This record gives sequence, C-alpha cells and structure tokens, in this order.
Amino acid sequence: MDFSNRDKVEWTLIFALEFGRRFGLTLKQAFNYLSRFNGIEFVTQNYDYCHTQSFQSIVSDMAEYCHRKGGALI
Repeated sequence: MDFSNRDKVEWTLIFALEFGRRFGLTLKQAFNYLSRFNGIEFVTQNYDYCHTQSFQSIVSDMAEYCHRKGGALI
C-alpha cells in the first residue's frame, strides 16, 4: 500500500512528540535523539508496520531499538 509523504511526515512528528513526552524531551530533542540513533530511519523504512502500532507500543519498542544503537534512554 502506498502512503502519501504528508501522512508519513504527520505520523512521524506525532510519534516524535509522544516519544518526547515519555522521556521528558522537547519535540526537537526527541527528533534529534531518534535521528542520532537511527529511529527516524527505521520508521521511514518500516512505516507500513510502525503506523499500525499503538504509540505506547512503538515508543517502547523504539526506545529499546535506539538503546541497542547506543542511546541512553530506556
């Protein structure tokens, strides 16, 4: 299934916002963290899976993923 770029960007921003809320980060800090530890790349490449998950679930999964890539949040 093809998704519009707008849908992907909107979902990714909301995801980053939820990630930031969970860890007490601003949107910019959350996006930078996710970018640094390949979370944004993962979401971009696997959007068809990621957007079907609850934000609570994907935030937890992404925290673990980024932790394995060297991130300190978990």
